Amino acid sequence: MTLREHADLPNAGAGRPTYCEDHTMERAGLKLKRTRERLKLTYREVEEASQQIAEHFGNSEFAIALSRLADIENKGTAPSIYRLYALCAIYRLDFDDVLAWYGAPLDQIESVALRTGLAETHVFQIKPRVRGNGEPPPADFEIDPSKTVFLSQMLRTWGSTPFRFLEGPDPRRYRYGMIGLADRSMYPILHPGSLVRIDDRARIASPDWTNEMERPIYFFQHREGYMCGWCDLTGDRLVVLPHPSSLRKPAVFRYPMDIDLVGQVVGAVTIWDWAKRPQAPGSVRTKPSNH
Repeated sequence: MTLREHADLPNAGAGRPTYCEDHTMERAGLKLKRTRERLKLTYREVEEASQQIAEHFGNSEFAIALSRLADIENKGTAPSIYRLYALCAIYRLDFDDVLAWYGAPLDQIESVALRTGLAETHVFQIKPRVRGNGEPPPADFEIDPSKTVFLSQMLRTWGSTPFRFLEGPDPRRYRYGMIGLADRSMYPILHPGSLVRIDDRARIASPDWTNEMERPIYFFQHREGYMCGWCDLTGDRLVVLPHPSSLRKPAVFRYPMDIDLVGQVVGAVTIWDWAKRPQAPGSVRTKPSNH
């Protein structure tokens, strides 16, 4: 049955957004309408149920008036986040699924976010999507970490999100950060534009490493933002050390008064080709070797 066959109310086509050529809003509204009809709920019953939710939260934004519900179902009007929440609760719908009806799939939010490069290093607070049993979505290919493999076909299957490279046995226990496109403080170990996995249970370790590759890298938050680097801690004096190749100076803080430890970097994958992007003023670009 087509959408036009369902336009059974007067002026049902009025007010539809002209920018939505694929009629995403109309299809989402129709799905909500069909769900309500399957539950044998009237407009009035939905309105009353939404008012109860509004009273529960003490927020009138959750309430859905009869005219607004009709617009959502028949005119392609997008509900506010509060009304969408109320409809999902009343209709027993999964909120993530309904967002996808409106063209905003949460299972793609990681890859969409990673397409937006930021100059500043920051915490990536979007958590990897996991299934109900706590495991990441199934992969079409398995990686043998002991062997060198060509990943092109796997990446086409997985899409643009690189989280599969970073997921551990329990991806929900980790936090994530992005090295800013203008941040070369740990280059060449961590490239600008890298996504890093952070173990926030880690603490600053004693200096028992033997080389720079074994030396732990930490992710810090301070008053002006975030930074990543090695560190030396003596009493309450914390020195965050950049890689010597970066030509950056060490930064000294009072710890933990002026800087907080987010965690230790335990994995990284480069997302952005930073060398092809404009660099921050004063940054130094290393020329590729001819050897």
